[in-house]
Amino acid sequence: MLPVSPSPDVAVAELTRRLAAVRREMADDDIDALVLTDQKNVEYFTDYRTLSWGYHSRPLFLVIDHQDVRVIANRIETRNLEARHRPFAIVYYAGYLAEGAQTIVEAVRTGDLAATARVAVDYGQDMAGRGSLEIVDGLRARGHRLESAVDMLWRTRMIKSPFEADLKRVSFEIVNAAFDDAVSQARLGITEVELSRQIQARIIMNGADRADPIAMTFCRGEFNYGRPPGLHPLQAGQYVWTDFRSTYGGYPADRNRIARGGAPENWEIEAYERTRALTVALATSVRAGMTCGDVFGAFEQLWSDAGLPPAYGLVSRIGHGGGLDVTEPPSISKANPETIRPGMILHLEPKLEINGAVFQFEEVIYIREAGVQFLSELSPEQLPIIN
Repeated sequence: MLPVSPSPDVAVAELTRRLAAVRREMADDDIDALVLTDQKNVEYFTDYRTLSWGYHSRPLFLVIDHQDVRVIANRIETRNLEARHRPFAIVYYAGYLAEGAQTIVEAVRTGDLAATARVAVDYGQDMAGRGSLEIVDGLRARGHRLESAVDMLWRTRMIKSPFEADLKRVSFEIVNAAFDDAVSQARLGITEVELSRQIQARIIMNGADRADPIAMTFCRGEFNYGRPPGLHPLQAGQYVWTDFRSTYGGYPADRNRIARGGAPENWEIEAYERTRALTVALATSVRAGMTCGDVFGAFEQLWSDAGLPPAYGLVSRIGHGGGLDVTEPPSISKANPETIRPGMILHLEPKLEINGAVFQFEEVIYIREAGVQFLSELSPEQLPIIN
């Protein structure tokens, strides 16, 4: 099947669905207008792609109220924006961030909103928009009451359509094939940098939009998952731990995979099989209507029944949501009462560190009314070996 074709455009019907959903959330929260500054939020509601996101001087914004959708763009975007029909209005500005911020203020004012309108901006948890005091001060100077839009945006974006799930599925096909092929060709002595580059090259050749830097750690007890790949050569007995970062149609494939340098001992085979089996069983058991705390409780019971040592505990969750961002709400943690709903995409990835070895299986499910669909091929039944 690979390499795959370029990712499709988002249909107008899909964009209409997203816009209607966020306007319902706006109505529920009594919000008059949204100001969106985060690239993922702007693309989610417009499907407008531009390389200008790579720069900071001439930012792009989106203003949504209950009647209109307006992109606030620098004039440098003119040819790209007007190359075809767009399902939104366009307001241009000349200059840089300050002029863009002032144009946002004017766009909100001309939206026939009261001077004391409630305006929500996408600044907050898990959203890294183009923060600017000029936007905040300008809107407040007009008398508008500012709030965070983050909660309502996540309530909207957490529910994925089948179109979104299909893009995610293709993204996983791309990275799974890249990992399997690279590992099958690897040999002891290969360095972290070499293996990560080989996987990234295959990701692009398989049809991904981009291959972001990935984590690649060769370890036997040196469990440092956050450092960049180095020149460490793979030795017999070490584990390859990697976390993918590739994107198709705007949707990243976030997935942990492991392999071992040289043949494993019997206890390692057993630990691999137990951890994998309980992760798959946990993913299969999830249902709409459960809370995130319920899922975490099910994990604790499965882990206990498997007779495994305590799981990795430096983070308080064993899973998370996924979509346009690598990690999204909800968090699958013990204290999270949030209800799991149809349309959510969840990543479940408990981790076991034992006797210098690491076992982790990130399985990804799409919540449906009748159960779950796996969006990625399951982790292999047998531990991949590099000789």
